[in-house]
Amino acid sequence: MTAPGPALLVADDDRVALALLGEVLAGEGYVVRSAPSGVECLRLAEREPFDLAIVDLRMPDVDGLEVTRRLAAMQPGLPVIILTAFATVDTAIEAIREGASDYLSKPFRMEQLKIVVRRILESRRLARENLQYRQELQDRFGVQNLVGQSPGMVEVYKLVARVAGLDTTVLIQGETGTGKELVARAIHFASPRAQQPFVIVDCSALAESLFESELFGHERGAFTGALSARRGLFETAAGGTCLLDEIGEVSPGLQAKLLRLLQEQSIRRVGGNDWIPVNVRIIAATNRDLAKRVAEGAFREDLYYRLNVVTITVPPLRERAQDIPLLAQHFVEKYARVVRKPARGLARETLQLLTAYHWPGNVRELENAIERAVALAPSELIMPEDLPPQSRQESVPLVLPAHHMTLDEVRRWYIAKVLEDVGGNKVQAAERLGIDRATLYRLLRRWAAGAEVEE
Repeated sequence: MTAPGPALLVADDDRVALALLGEVLAGEGYVVRSAPSGVECLRLAEREPFDLAIVDLRMPDVDGLEVTRRLAAMQPGLPVIILTAFATVDTAIEAIREGASDYLSKPFRMEQLKIVVRRILESRRLARENLQYRQELQDRFGVQNLVGQSPGMVEVYKLVARVAGLDTTVLIQGETGTGKELVARAIHFASPRAQQPFVIVDCSALAESLFESELFGHERGAFTGALSARRGLFETAAGGTCLLDEIGEVSPGLQAKLLRLLQEQSIRRVGGNDWIPVNVRIIAATNRDLAKRVAEGAFREDLYYRLNVVTITVPPLRERAQDIPLLAQHFVEKYARVVRKPARGLARETLQLLTAYHWPGNVRELENAIERAVALAPSELIMPEDLPPQSRQESVPLVLPAHHMTLDEVRRWYIAKVLEDVGGNKVQAAERLGIDRATLYRLLRRWAAGAEVEE
């Protein structure tokens, strides 16, 4: 059975015009309620919700402007189209001022009315979906979704609550997979900027040659292939928040440009001459020790201090083992909804194994393990055999294959062992090693070329 179309309320004291409007709009699939007067229009609006009202301006009892005012109080957000045979600039301005969404002068073509009605209803639908989407984002990424009661996580909650309402730059530190992006999202959605964009820049994934264009945008003809001007990610995030993920991977040249952005709150597109002001809050995240990078000369000290106004350190999962049962149950419920399975929780033996495991991939690895278990578990209770093989293993000490190995030899051996454990999957290996993928790829390339790796 087809769902009824949008409900329209049409008011006009000209009964011939009212009947014609009702017939045409009903033919478009709308549910039409007709009112021959302003009083009857308001009476209908008291009893039924509507998606759009079409109201004649001149009616003998209550005119269209007064109807528009009262409809705004009775059904807030209800769009109104004003119709009139006495069109003037003043009446148009007054109608819009009273909240009308549009204004049509009689006589008008019915096709014109159909177009206006479709446009307003589509705009209203998109606005509702956008509001719903943003609410879902807040539900998914709000502070309430940071799970854990360990002392380390309590400190994270406190800092998120304190900095959310400010425009202060925040540096989030932590190993790969600890939830740095989730913390950044929590800050954004708890801030006054929550209704504005949240844009993520993965500094380790963008090629050096494209990085500046992606961040700052470019003008037409700035380089081969730049056929038109394009806004960068900072302009896209205007009014909202920009997360610079893996900020420690940014080259020295781009570090200087980021410093200018933070200092001047403006950017210049590639190939452009004009400075463009951007109102964007910067949150940076890294799994690297930026203070050490500064000491090594790999990261600008002035940029470090600009970013490091407030630092939030997300603890690794091995340091918050008491949170593992809470996180595991949270993920069980999450993925049970996704796959529509009646998973209830985890067996005691399963929790014991999860708590004993070292979790080199941190919360991300735990989430992946639970997602897999929920998908494959034959019963409502997650059993030990439902977990991935590596998370069922007892922690055993690593034994080096030879004595007197150099640091570089140990590192090569250990990375090779982790790659073997994950079947050569470099993404999982990087997570277990606590490094980003770009760093792992760089190490493997250098070793393949027979070069020593310097850190």
